[in-house]
Amino acid sequence: MTNTALDRNEPNGGYWKSPWPVECGGNRRQKAKGGRLDAVTGEHQVNLIRNDRWNVMTVRRDPGEWYLGGTMPAFTGPPPFGWVTRFDPISLESLAESPHLPCGDHVWCGAILAHSDGSIMSVNGSFLHRLDPHDLSILNELQLPVDRAHNGLLSLSDGTLVTKDLRLEGQGGTTLTFVEPTNLEVISTLVLPEGSMGRIAADFHNGVDSVFVPGTEHLWKIDVTQGLPEVSDWRCRYRTTNSDWGLAWDSCISDGNLWLMDCGDIKGVRAIHHRLPNGRFDEPAGNLLSWQQPAPWKGAQRLLRVDQTTGHIDALEPFGNPGGGIIAPPVNVPEFGIAIAWDSINGGLAGISTTEELEPLWHLNVRPSMQPVVFPDSGELVINDFTTDQTDDLVVVDIKTGQLLSRVRTESRLANGMFLTAGDNRDIYYCSTLSWARVAWR
Repeated sequence: MTNTALDRNEPNGGYWKSPWPVECGGNRRQKAKGGRLDAVTGEHQVNLIRNDRWNVMTVRRDPGEWYLGGTMPAFTGPPPFGWVTRFDPISLESLAESPHLPCGDHVWCGAILAHSDGSIMSVNGSFLHRLDPHDLSILNELQLPVDRAHNGLLSLSDGTLVTKDLRLEGQGGTTLTFVEPTNLEVISTLVLPEGSMGRIAADFHNGVDSVFVPGTEHLWKIDVTQGLPEVSDWRCRYRTTNSDWGLAWDSCISDGNLWLMDCGDIKGVRAIHHRLPNGRFDEPAGNLLSWQQPAPWKGAQRLLRVDQTTGHIDALEPFGNPGGGIIAPPVNVPEFGIAIAWDSINGGLAGISTTEELEPLWHLNVRPSMQPVVFPDSGELVINDFTTDQTDDLVVVDIKTGQLLSRVRTESRLANGMFLTAGDNRDIYYCSTLSWARVAWR
């Protein structure tokens, strides 16, 4: 195994001291948690809550202090709103809830985080909120400069917040907004030459925060020094306009590379973002929003490895099936020299050797769609499998061999690309549309 202690020990200056204060556990989006799940050795227990909401992610502040954030799946009818709940980590009982948070009438999955100043930050639609961590009352509110849905919210090393609007191909340049965290005042904005769909990732080296943005054709690097963003000379082209592949989602920064999958702007995503306000329809959209529709391109799903220094790209089609598609990014596990990729539309999960050339090591016949969690200490991957019976299971997979170690029926009937989170007690928090759950092993 590769020694990656420094790679896992990423700076935490902008966050509350917690193992999971933000989506994917940190700005590098490595989705990794120390310790062991040991799912194969114990029985599991599921506590599913049906709340008819779009449940996006959970984050932790202090031990036992957990938050769930999301929006409303109000694609038609009354206006949508964002919300944050503080919940009991075992029973999932709501202990406090925010007021309805304005979102500019946009319906899309935002983000929450536990900031280093102790507050809970929430971006949803075209609004950013700073919330009291105890009663979740609104401390500050900011209507963002761009009236579109925003996806992803990160805190940089000095606590500066950064978010961006979401734009597909042909919709103009994406705007990154940098915000002072206490009063939620805009520090600066930066407009890229092209749109961006995937969420931002960030890294910190030699006093510089670098924000990586997946554009419609290029991957962009924005260097932030003393709060001032500047487009770096570093960039690489991963696709061309109207190519046989779709747009990339987020990066996983690991082992000196960015790991991405393209083929992400599936028909449902295009339907939401080809209208304003984003995600609002005059009539029920029905299957128009489903991620199970055939892909609008010919290309097979690709895994991309991008050198963080040179921008050199290695690409692999792990499955080779035309019309691949995903709604969540991959993960790299450098301790094993293995990256994990999947194809949500056609089905299939793969472990890929990363030691030299990218090469598939194993395949598993499951159909994932979510942001996974990995436990490098025990070599376990946790991800979902949307079955042929249209139920969403959680599966635990041996990272090295691809062996299926555990399967859990969540009882959720819908799957999406939302976030799994590692809890503190051999448990996983699961978020989906209309329901969310805690799955625990004992």
